[in-house]
Amino acid sequence: MKKLLISGGDGKFAREIIKQNKEFYIIAPTRQEMDITSCEAVDKYIVKHSPDIFLHAAAYTRPMNKHQENADISIQTNIIGTSNVVLACMKHNVKLVYISTDYVYPGTAGNYNESSPLSPYYGNNDGVTKYGWSKLGGECSVSMYDNSLILRVCMCDHPFPHKNALTDAKKSMMFNYDAARIVLKLLDHYGIINVGGPAKTVYEFASQHKSKIGKITRSDVDDVQIAPDTSMNTEKMENLIR
Repeated sequence: MKKLLISGGDGKFAREIIKQNKEFYIIAPTRQEMDITSCEAVDKYIVKHSPDIFLHAAAYTRPMNKHQENADISIQTNIIGTSNVVLACMKHNVKLVYISTDYVYPGTAGNYNESSPLSPYYGNNDGVTKYGWSKLGGECSVSMYDNSLILRVCMCDHPFPHKNALTDAKKSMMFNYDAARIVLKLLDHYGIINVGGPAKTVYEFASQHKSKIGKITRSDVDDVQIAPDTSMNTEKMENLIR
């Protein structure tokens, strides 16, 4: 049985992967057990466990405004931490799968495919944009390692975690349990793959699964600027998982 090492092992997405896994022997260390901001710590963990695949899911993420307030932590975790993972995987020739995000796209036109130009939303250089830059910084190092796969995933927690949803922001959202199921099917591939659902406004997505959901617009969000359309073309993903 192949070994799958997941960083961010105590996170919600890692737990979904573990719940749905039927193929791999999974090792899922917490941050205390394997701190990705230390290249030595990642290297030692790989040597100890000899994984076949390293699924890099650890990241500094929500709430988005914290990337404005703590840009140094965002850099240390999402950029330097990912570079540490890449270097360790390179050294030991371990397949690397990196969980990236739709926020690396400009977020203005939508229907982005894997070869679309990248530039996180430039409406305002706040937490959302800086999160996108931090994840794109991680992609830069992963892209320099041939034995790798970048998955640009658009997912949210289940059930939908908010009382209100945006009527004027379009995304390719799916719940984290669906994303976990699909990611497990894609681990043997290489390159870049968009992972998400049909393009819908956040309200359209949320109201399908939650009967009582309020409507808000992007102008109602006062701590960050939300991109109007980060929806992705997911034809590549759909063809691969058929």
